[in-house]
Amino acid sequence: MDTSGNTILSSWKKWRSISLVWRICIGLALGIVLGLAVPKAQWIAIFGKIFVGALKAIAPVLVFVIVAAALSQTHGGLKKQFTVLIFRYILTTIIAATVAIAASYLFPVTLNLSVTEDVEIASTNSVGELFEGILLKIFSNPIAAICEANYLSILFWALLTGFALKRFASLSTKSMVTDFSEVVSQLVKWIIQFAPWGIMGLVYTTVSTSGLEVFSSYGHLLLLLVGSMLFCTFITNPIIVSIIIKGNPFPLLFKCLKDSGIPAFFTRSSAANIPVNMQLCEEMGVDRGFYSVAVPLGSTINMDGAAVTITVMTMATCHTLGIEVGLVQAILLCLLSSAAACGASGVAGGSLLLIPMACALFGITNDVAMQVVAIGFIIGVVQDSVETALNSSNDALYIIAADRQEKRRRQS
Repeated sequence: MDTSGNTILSSWKKWRSISLVWRICIGLALGIVLGLAVPKAQWIAIFGKIFVGALKAIAPVLVFVIVAAALSQTHGGLKKQFTVLIFRYILTTIIAATVAIAASYLFPVTLNLSVTEDVEIASTNSVGELFEGILLKIFSNPIAAICEANYLSILFWALLTGFALKRFASLSTKSMVTDFSEVVSQLVKWIIQFAPWGIMGLVYTTVSTSGLEVFSSYGHLLLLLVGSMLFCTFITNPIIVSIIIKGNPFPLLFKCLKDSGIPAFFTRSSAANIPVNMQLCEEMGVDRGFYSVAVPLGSTINMDGAAVTITVMTMATCHTLGIEVGLVQAILLCLLSSAAACGASGVAGGSLLLIPMACALFGITNDVAMQVVAIGFIIGVVQDSVETALNSSNDALYIIAADRQEKRRRQS
């Protein structure tokens, strides 16, 4: 019995000694093999559901306590940093929408809009409704916000709580809140150790249910969507980051893609990836008072992938219907897609649900737009994965770059 226990403990230590990224790769490979070999063994999928569920469950609590604790200990000086970061988030989202428009002009794609089923999906039909919904989200009940993972509201109440703690709380109270944030952070680290098995379950689900059919039916559309996102990832973003850090951006880019983009690709949830990005920022030495607010903020408003999806799908609809998109309309679509992308956070397939609003800019009826949404959900297994990977890795990329820029400024 003792020998068996020692063998298990020794095997566990050897497993833990392997880099987490390599363990995730092992889990990925296992998921593919099992998905092809035993597609009906759906119990394997439970590992993925547990992993994503655990991350989603802890993320709202983590954001609230870590933001409140960090702000209670700050001594000022972060306001300008946040202002610059928000400007960069908005700028990169607009650039992503512009890239999507240019790609749609160069490589026009048409859709088969012969969907016969009635598609009933709630959607946002106007910019006014979009911003009204955002305001209502911000001022919702803080307890309900944590339960429902409403990060706009969580951030709002965490900021107020942090400022109140800083001004009115005793040192012992501040210390208790800080200790609690450390405990929650440790819980997150334990959950992330489960990532290889979670990725295995998620990959198994994708391979066993979807296979390669999605590529054969909508290959050109997928190539345009994924190609536009990859262009943003490897061309436009590195150019901007190289200006920020005044150096080679690719080591940092590949670090963010490896540690943030890969988990986000399989979880397909920016909210679930918040703990992952926080751990990455901590590992990279980013100031906690900065990243504790910047990470959840980025997961809410930094939506380059969503802007690409909304723009490409709308342009494809216009090409299908023979609608000419002029320069002024293209600019309006770019701005509208960028603004709408901010409202897509926290909702599964959120970017797809905002396509009807963009289509309305060209007088396209809701019935036709909903057929496009249906196509979007068919290719979502690929589109949503790449979109989330771009969004989440971008969050970490620009936060770490901004922190390096600030540290360089202080040294000089």
